Amino acid sequence: MRRLYFLVFFIAFTGSITSCLAQNIILKSKDQRIRYTGRINQTDEAAELYWTGSSLKISFDGTGASAVMQDERGENYFTIIVDDKVVNTIHLDNTKQAYTLAENLPSGKHTLELFKRTEWDKGKTLFYQFTLAKEATALTAPEAKKRKIEFFGNSITCGYADEDTTGQDRGSAPYENGYLSYAALTARHFNAQYVCTSKSGIGITVSWFPLIMPEMYNRLDPTDPTSTWNFKKYTPDVVVINLFQNDSWIVNQPNNPQFKERFGSKAPEPEQIIKAYKEFVKSIRKVYPKAQIICALGSMDATKAGSPWPGYIEKAVAALNDKGIYTHFIPYKNTPGHPSLKEQQAMADDLIAFMEKTVKW
Repeated sequence: MRRLYFLVFFIAFTGSITSCLAQNIILKSKDQRIRYTGRINQTDEAAELYWTGSSLKISFDGTGASAVMQDERGENYFTIIVDDKVVNTIHLDNTKQAYTLAENLPSGKHTLELFKRTEWDKGKTLFYQFTLAKEATALTAPEAKKRKIEFFGNSITCGYADEDTTGQDRGSAPYENGYLSYAALTARHFNAQYVCTSKSGIGITVSWFPLIMPEMYNRLDPTDPTSTWNFKKYTPDVVVINLFQNDSWIVNQPNNPQFKERFGSKAPEPEQIIKAYKEFVKSIRKVYPKAQIICALGSMDATKAGSPWPGYIEKAVAALNDKGIYTHFIPYKNTPGHPSLKEQQAMADDLIAFMEKTVKW
């Protein structure tokens, strides 16, 4: 009888061990095995993602993984990258739920990345956890890329309407793909970490809404003026500023509400525009004293023949007298609307060629 008791106990005990071993591995949002990139806020329960290009990456040995997430408004899209290849895009819902990211992968080691391809005006996303497929093993966080780039830009940098092939230039979430913007393409070419501090419609002196880049550049949560980013958390080797496209339009619209708010009844003089740009670049230099800064413009009509805006940038940079600050102008694409995927690639090729000749990593 005693032998039978021990046999039953042994079977139950070993069965419980097997059951435990077969349970799914969960990586909560604060797990050190998750590699975050971007201006991301960590709360006790979740990671808050706002900006285009915010990403999470893990390594695991197994066949698949899912993630528990909740979108503020159900408008954000994420690109899923497995082993450095895009495998899918997911559209999030405004309810907390699990999303299958990868399944039926070959057994073995894999990397998986979630990349936010839409802007912060679509609402924030809460990330709660990764759940690995049964019998998978979580590995240490993927090694951080040694090179670092940060872009300060507008809709062009965000990838606004780059996937709208109808000619309607729609910037709504399904047609915006920040993963294929010239900025993200450039960062991947140089195998660099990528941070995108950008917003469609934003300018340096005036925007299409009551917020300009000098008021936004230092925020963690872009919707909260009291939420300050700690610049010591990410120190880029290279900063690219691609701004003034929106300014170039609005300064010629005296009836625009933001024109009136920023300028009153009279458009700014060139000297005011140059000074505003110079002061913004000085702000970037102050927080990134060792970065190489590229003051770029393009490829919409702010760089068309006869435009004064490249000249404004050249004068501002010359006045700074800083050997680590460069100018680079991407030629006018001479087509309607925002850059298409093909035009984004052309912009990336242009910027990459300039950086390969200029930047010292």
